[in-house]
Amino acid sequence: MSGVYSTDPAAGAALRDPGTVPRPAAARTIGLRRAFGPVVAVDGVDLDIPMGAVLGLLGPNGSGKTTLMRMLLGLVRPTSGAVELLGRRVPDLAHEVLPHVGAMIEGPAFHPHLTGRANLTRIAAAEPLLDTPRIPGAVRATLRRVGLDEAADRRYRDYSLGMKQRLGLAVPLLVRRRLVVLDEPTNGLDPAGTRDVRQIIAEMNAAGATVVVSSHLLSEIEATCSHVAVLQSGRLVASGELRTLLDSGPGALMVTTPDTARAVHALQGAGIDAEIGGGIGGGPGPQVHVAPGPPAPDVVALLVHSGVAVHAVARPAARLEELFARLTEGPR
Repeated sequence: MSGVYSTDPAAGAALRDPGTVPRPAAARTIGLRRAFGPVVAVDGVDLDIPMGAVLGLLGPNGSGKTTLMRMLLGLVRPTSGAVELLGRRVPDLAHEVLPHVGAMIEGPAFHPHLTGRANLTRIAAAEPLLDTPRIPGAVRATLRRVGLDEAADRRYRDYSLGMKQRLGLAVPLLVRRRLVVLDEPTNGLDPAGTRDVRQIIAEMNAAGATVVVSSHLLSEIEATCSHVAVLQSGRLVASGELRTLLDSGPGALMVTTPDTARAVHALQGAGIDAEIGGGIGGGPGPQVHVAPGPPAPDVVALLVHSGVAVHAVARPAARLEELFARLTEGPR
């Protein structure tokens, strides 16, 4: 697919190589707090967003996601704490880094009487990194990239919700960015539009951009993001590489054994919840599903001591939906 962003695989691969040296932070918050009168929207958040990551910002409604994004961009001053963006403090030094940052926060806002092309051209004229002669070409390419080339000359007020969202997404695509912040970019989009957004995020990241995206579509975050940060009531309850967080939970065990009935009897006799099968993927052969709780070595020792042949033990990785529920709905 053609677009504004080059998809040089070397650029993205270099940024995503884990190596042994920690990647520098594209953005960092230090003790970040924001209160609106008696309401604390963000409460003491320490978060590092690695350079080259695609970070999914998750949390229930009212958890502080949008306020945190606005503070990252210098749109809201923190009550206390600090924000670093591409190595510079914001909002004080925002003018040095914001030309390299693209964003769509709280939905797009455009002039209703202007066409999509005219709206985007006005915004492009204010881009410090876009020379005037290049504006028409950049606008054409960006409208085509977000699927609005055929609707480019229709007035914005006649756009559907999905078309408005696409035009909002076009703004950060006008020039190559080092950091892109997207607040609910798939809002109002149909499945095809959602897939397009996923592809656009992948292309930006492959071209070297760090991307921060919030979404209520956990399946999209799981398919798109390398890292996640979870907010609850303004506090950061978890952050890190997505795969590491998914693998760290106390998930169920799947025990592959030809002695399924004897295994269930032995486990239940020890007060451990277990059943044959269980509907969770695992290795080949008959299996026993062991409920979360006991460590795998203890389960194996118990079964072997009971004369049960154990061929394999696996703990299937949790889904993001399970992780999110555990972090935001459990006891506080």
